[in-house]
Amino acid sequence: MLVGTQSPLRAHELSPTVIDFRVIDGQLAMGIRLNLEAFAAGMDLDAVVNTDTAEEVEAYQGLRALSPSDLRPHAIAFAETWLPKLRIEAATPLVLRLEELEIPPVGDMELPRASTLLVAADLPAGAQHLTFHWPDRSGGMVLRQHDVAQPYTGYLLSGESSPEVPIRGGAQMTARQAFVDYIPVGFEHILPKGLDHILFVLGLFFFSSRLKPLLWQGSAFTLAHTITLAMATTGVVRVSPAIVEPLIAASITVVALENIFVRRLHPWRPIIIFCFGLLHGLGFASVLGEFGIPSAQLLPALLGFNVGVELGQLTVIAIAYALVGFWFGKHPKYRGRVAIPASATIAAIGAYWFVERVFW
Repeated sequence: MLVGTQSPLRAHELSPTVIDFRVIDGQLAMGIRLNLEAFAAGMDLDAVVNTDTAEEVEAYQGLRALSPSDLRPHAIAFAETWLPKLRIEAATPLVLRLEELEIPPVGDMELPRASTLLVAADLPAGAQHLTFHWPDRSGGMVLRQHDVAQPYTGYLLSGESSPEVPIRGGAQMTARQAFVDYIPVGFEHILPKGLDHILFVLGLFFFSSRLKPLLWQGSAFTLAHTITLAMATTGVVRVSPAIVEPLIAASITVVALENIFVRRLHPWRPIIIFCFGLLHGLGFASVLGEFGIPSAQLLPALLGFNVGVELGQLTVIAIAYALVGFWFGKHPKYRGRVAIPASATIAAIGAYWFVERVFW
């Protein structure tokens, strides 16, 4: 069983493909939930973080605007060429066939459209295990087994293969596996996909590159987002992304503006960072909602995700220090020529995102 929050992403953001599979009467039945338009437009989902910056953006937007009936022939043509690349073996390779398509209406163009390919394959007699090979250029994929005891749940990057998954169940993650597997999920949400979180962390860095202020701010931020991440993932707290996402953008602006007008670490700064960290924890929870968390290993998965997030944040700070802090941090004009212009830029971006997320 999986637990998680459900949170819509914006249309330009890419979420992982999710494959839910089960075995029924000697047949493998799969629901493949994916960003059909991004795949059909030919995007390299390993390289693309934001569809607005992809070379295929015009093709993507054109497909995104099509009604379900108009998109259907494009989807069928895509499936005919792509399904053979999705190799699934049960002692021998399976022949996958498209049974049906579920394509939602166009709806809000600011939200991605998650379509579902319903796919089936005949299993050879006596098959005991399944192995999934995820194609290149396909980004991340969440693989989830259903209708068995101790179902398998895993996360694959493009070009990777799953372990042998017992058809009758019993491959549920151990605590160690859950912890290890969810570390890269958390890290990837910061680098390269979490630009809003990256800018917030840079806002902390440009307040002061000295260790003590960074530790105070980082500790407050970490504690706060850990609390709301756990609460939101377990369903204790639910807040609409329509509220959370603009407030995250506003937090970036406020922190960056304070860098400009405040010279030393006042007692309220860690308190403000803590409050903003609560918001960012809700944002992190929306990512886990896309993946789902195995309920039997909820705590290890949450810890692994959080460790990944922390490693991503530390990497951002390390890169900023290596590029800027090490060379210029002690220069008498560092604040005026580096920290303030950088903070002003971060504040402007945060303000733009706030307006975009509220009104557009």
